[in-house]
Amino acid sequence: MTGTRLFAIVVSTAVLSAASLYAGDLSKYREFQLGMNLAALAKQAQMKPSDAKTIHQRPALIQELEWQPRFAIRSRPDADSVEEVLFSLYNNQLSRMVVSYNRARTEGLTTEDMIEAISATYGVAERPDAEIVFPSVYRETVKVVARWEDSQYSLSLVRLAPSSYQPEFGLVLLSKRLDALAQAASAAAIRLDEQEAPQREIERRKKMEDENRAEQEKARPANKANFRP
Repeated sequence: MTGTRLFAIVVSTAVLSAASLYAGDLSKYREFQLGMNLAALAKQAQMKPSDAKTIHQRPALIQELEWQPRFAIRSRPDADSVEEVLFSLYNNQLSRMVVSYNRARTEGLTTEDMIEAISATYGVAERPDAEIVFPSVYRETVKVVARWEDSQYSLSLVRLAPSSYQPEFGLVLLSKRLDALAQAASAAAIRLDEQEAPQREIERRKKMEDENRAEQEKARPANKANFRP
């Protein structure tokens, strides 16, 4: 092996090692950890597990919990940069976090400013040619402007279309394994709902007819005794 080639290998290894050491923990956002259960999540957010909303119950349990940090009011000078975080859970495991930033606290910041700030925690960003669904007011598909990822986790910075009704910047953090399972389960749940919709409608109408018949039978004796033509 030539000296030049050996030197190149040493330099490449050093660069990769430095990048690995510099990269942050992509499984965490502030005090929240992907994979944590609902009880631990609710406790960390100072909420109750019952605050979570059930989206699907089969073939897997899909839940969501909306959280606003303390001092999230936009008009406060000490307002948190985060306006809201939407947590998604798959079978009681945190699979995804969607962070919406306070417009007033990010006003004037460029994409490069945001990437620089986030890179200070998570390391060097990639600039992929990718899109992702952001569950904002419009649940739109938006372009990823920067991404930090490893084999297990992904963190995507997105910039949304200008609007006074939604944040300008957002983050989507996910466990690749859990989120893939959650997306597959959600799609299956929607298919099941569509297949069973006709039968549920029949059962709903029958229930209404039975309740109406019971009310008529209950009212009949008194009305029959008191009716005067």
